[in-house]
Amino acid sequence: MTTIFISTGEVSGDLQGALLVEALHRYGRQNGLELEIVALGGERMADAGATLLGKTAGIGSVGILEALPFVLPTLKMQEEVKRYLRQNPPDLIILIDYMGPNLSIGGYLCRDFSDVPIIYYIAPQLWVWSQNQRDRKKVVQITDLLLAIFPEEARFFREHNVKVNWVGHPLIDRMQEFPCRDRARSTLGIADYQKAIALIPASRRQEVTYLLPVMFAAAQQIQQQLPDAQFWIPLSLPEFREPIEKAIANFKLNATLVEEQTREVLAGVDLAICKSGTVNLELALLDVPQVVMYRLNPLTAWIARHILKLSLPYVSPANLVEMKPLVPEFLQEAATPEAISQSALDRLLNPQIRQEMLQGYAEMRQALGEPGVCDRAAQVIFDFWRTMNNEQ
Repeated sequence: MTTIFISTGEVSGDLQGALLVEALHRYGRQNGLELEIVALGGERMADAGATLLGKTAGIGSVGILEALPFVLPTLKMQEEVKRYLRQNPPDLIILIDYMGPNLSIGGYLCRDFSDVPIIYYIAPQLWVWSQNQRDRKKVVQITDLLLAIFPEEARFFREHNVKVNWVGHPLIDRMQEFPCRDRARSTLGIADYQKAIALIPASRRQEVTYLLPVMFAAAQQIQQQLPDAQFWIPLSLPEFREPIEKAIANFKLNATLVEEQTREVLAGVDLAICKSGTVNLELALLDVPQVVMYRLNPLTAWIARHILKLSLPYVSPANLVEMKPLVPEFLQEAATPEAISQSALDRLLNPQIRQEMLQGYAEMRQALGEPGVCDRAAQVIFDFWRTMNNEQ
């Protein structure tokens, strides 16, 4: 029995973790390996075949103040995991994104399980905030192998003496499961003549507070210009249902909240207004024009700018692939209903602007690698593990 411990958090980490768990189990079946995968993650990873030691999908945050409510639950969960691993040492450790908690638990694992390989898959985006030397040094210290999903990420970590293998982006695999546009619209009952717009405000609690009101105000302005427009809102976590339903009523939106047909919504709409995150890449790979926004607590933003001196070229993964402004980003004070609604209307109604975005998507797609990403990652992981075992 080979035991693998995987640590990740938040909704996107749970998705990426689930894809990897499925690939690891496929590799195990094909090569006669009996695997036990234990994990910090969410329901998707559990459904894929991981035994959850703790649920982290609902306790993620971005920002200093925003993270405070989750500090104690995260520390408590990590202590429980440490106790479990001391009693049941793993053969292999995989960290997925989730920078703060994973750098913390990674330091412990590196120290107390020094003979167990640590692989970082979907590393923290330190190649975007390269001035963050402390966290970069931590990643370098704890990582035996880094599986990069972006070309720029691979280049950055190689320059800092990390062993890197670029495998491509796992969403390339997942996109094959999405329906085509016509089928998606037929399933949802969207007529050919109707303008359908996705609103994707939140996968973290803080985003309900800071993003949802601005996004829905922008949607309200679009509805005033296009009274027949339909809004579709995929539900990322069940606890967001009540505040989203209240906001739909308050802003008087012609909107449908969808829990089970997220893929159909993303594939079938004419445009999306969305938070920054993995969904930006999904929309780009589906050739859906989008407008990206993000807001933090104003105090967090001030600390980041004036004390930490953070200056990010881009925040959307669609722009980070080749470090080009493929999709418009409206951040913090710039994320106003007026700016967002005007940008959205431009991409809905101006064929030239729309076509330029689609051309950018086509170029971006070439930099994400070929299908089979997760299976390549599994192959690299087990090849590396065998090599490490032979050297020991």
